[in-house]
Amino acid sequence: MKRSYSAAELRPHRILAQAWIADRLEQPAVCAAVAGVRRLYGSAGAPIEAYRLTGKSPAERARVAWAYLRQREVDPLTLVSAWLAVDLCMRADPQPDWRVEYRHVQVAKLVHRMAGGTHKRWERECADGSVEVTRMDRYPVSRGRVLRIIGKQLSEVCMGLSETQPNETGAASLTISG
Repeated sequence: MKRSYSAAELRPHRILAQAWIADRLEQPAVCAAVAGVRRLYGSAGAPIEAYRLTGKSPAERARVAWAYLRQREVDPLTLVSAWLAVDLCMRADPQPDWRVEYRHVQVAKLVHRMAGGTHKRWERECADGSVEVTRMDRYPVSRGRVLRIIGKQLSEVCMGLSETQPNETGAASLTISG
């Protein structure tokens, strides 16, 4: 089984994808992908705190991830460029795993990290006058079916980008990807 791409492996592809998209903001495929991400944000509903996700279905957990992204005001272009970066990384890989599920999981891992988690902080004054700070940081688990759902949803809205994408030099090329 092929391992996941590391942040270091994805970084140059993310930079290339962001630059490519920035040069084509008016292109219909880019506009459609951004509108698709905004639809995912709009249909996500209210975010649920990460420590309350236990026992929720994968579809509900995926919905919450989109709600977290919206709440954190993650630019839809960032998510579109993440999808494109994974595609570029796969094309540059000398031994890529071309299964659609692998692509979905790779892009979802990247997106899921952007969603963050729940962070709480309480301050309590002690008898000696000092202040004791208690923190709780909880992140949703990034695994399993929820990643496949998030990846599939993002791939569906970015599908229009599959026809014209940058190659390793940044020039547009015609490709077929899923």
